[in-house]
Amino acid sequence: MAGRAKAKLESVRASLGEGASGITLITADAADEKALHDMCVQSRVIISTVGPYALYGSTLVKVCVETGTDYVDLTGETQWILQMLQAHESQAKKSGARIVHCCGFDSVPSDLGVHHHQKTALEKFGEPATQIRMQVARMKGSASGGTVASIVNIAREMAKDSALRKTLANPYSLVPGGQARARQLNIKTPTRDPQTGAWLGPFVMAGVNTRIVHRTNALSGYDYGVDFLYDESMRMGRGLKGGLAASALTGGLGAFMAGAVLPPTRWLMENYILPKPGEGPSPEQQRDGMYDLRFYGTTASGNKLTTRVTGDRDPGYGSTAKILGEAGACLAQDIARSEVGGGFWTPATALGDALLARLEQHAGLTFEVCD
Repeated sequence: MAGRAKAKLESVRASLGEGASGITLITADAADEKALHDMCVQSRVIISTVGPYALYGSTLVKVCVETGTDYVDLTGETQWILQMLQAHESQAKKSGARIVHCCGFDSVPSDLGVHHHQKTALEKFGEPATQIRMQVARMKGSASGGTVASIVNIAREMAKDSALRKTLANPYSLVPGGQARARQLNIKTPTRDPQTGAWLGPFVMAGVNTRIVHRTNALSGYDYGVDFLYDESMRMGRGLKGGLAASALTGGLGAFMAGAVLPPTRWLMENYILPKPGEGPSPEQQRDGMYDLRFYGTTASGNKLTTRVTGDRDPGYGSTAKILGEAGACLAQDIARSEVGGGFWTPATALGDALLARLEQHAGLTFEVCD
């Protein structure tokens, strides 16, 4: 285990019981490039939870790329991923470092959920879905301080940079070349779903999840189709109650982002309202959390398929911790370099079915077809 405070590392190791007494501890600060280098050269895979990554994570990615060390993280910061791609992708391909961002709740359930859906569609219909709409049917969890801090930092950067705002609005921003291929649906306001009859509202993680799914499609040679459509939303219920809930969600997210952009309100939010990085749900809340994601797909021939992904813990902490750990173990133990070489990958393109099997066996996730 590695971190900047030796005493905290020792405390965590002690809390794990006698079986963990032999775990080696490495002291390394995220800003100390030499210490990070010394850590990486004695490691096969680095699992980073440093966020906000745009503030604290760049040096570690640089060192991993330089030393050829594999790396996974749980970032959801699209603008930072793009920066890392532009700065280090060509060198990673040469050094053999396999960099896999977004290995937490964002974006593994979405990315592997689409991967599972398309694999099933090919088996059933002989063709992939040309459009998939993911809806969060149920979710129980509390805000993660690290995730909130990352969102606030993105809002801060967007307020200063109009070019960044344009980049983040592009659903193909993480696709090589960034070219628009098909006009993507983006749920920003209360919307009635014609298939389920439910009211839909915006899903806060859609901004990164959709970009990762489209990058997977591009890296896999457009197996989903060059004009593949994908969107994500929150299902808020039917009738008047569902419409009011969707409106309240839309208004709340809008107010949050507006407050995060303006310096005075951002200061108040960060100091008096929002959880700090490292803060989040209690162990009991993590165990009581869950999520149920539905994927509604349609093929070019009109065949329809519904699949779902479920998780048995709070999304931001309980489930993410298990997903991230399995992703790191999967990259270290299951994926040979001859199979996946150096470069910047998505969870589905780097880990695919091997990670899906691990998640079902060890992390409390299910991937299934709905009747």
